[in-house]
Amino acid sequence: MRHLKRPAPCAKRQAPSAMRHAPCAMRKQGILLDIGLTDEKQPNFVRMAARKSPGVDIVHDLEWFPWPLPDDSCLIVLAAHVIEHIKPWLAVAWMNEVWRVMKKDGQLAIATPYAGSPGWYQDPTHCGHFTELSFHYFDPRFPKLFAVHTPRPWTIEQGNPTWKSGGNLECVLRPIK
Repeated sequence: MRHLKRPAPCAKRQAPSAMRHAPCAMRKQGILLDIGLTDEKQPNFVRMAARKSPGVDIVHDLEWFPWPLPDDSCLIVLAAHVIEHIKPWLAVAWMNEVWRVMKKDGQLAIATPYAGSPGWYQDPTHCGHFTELSFHYFDPRFPKLFAVHTPRPWTIEQGNPTWKSGGNLECVLRPIK
């Protein structure tokens, strides 16, 4: 993902037992949350996924709200190849849940196969579809689309979304709080 301002890693130290799995950045600035099971777990990130797997810190159904995270607790949320697996009728609620856990100045980075691309069709569990206009439904600067669902408001960062030559779409958003 591009355009993410990642906090510098800090020195390791002993934390209270409930926070030992959490990165040092969580205790200072906010949780760095990596949602799903694509690729390897990002360094200094807490990983949440629907099933237990190596590197998963929080096992939770991503379509079951609320998530086991406090309000306004996440500085960065990475959602690489997750949103296309969310049932379409839950997509707005899912984005609202991400908004709930995001800090005011946080960033959400989404990567998803472009709707209708070979990567979107190849996985039988892909049920949600996204194009560059899909994210406009979450940004009040596009009032006609935003009014369709009136979700929690986001700002699409300049230069986003971007289409990648491999058929993926990436978008970085910030919550409006």
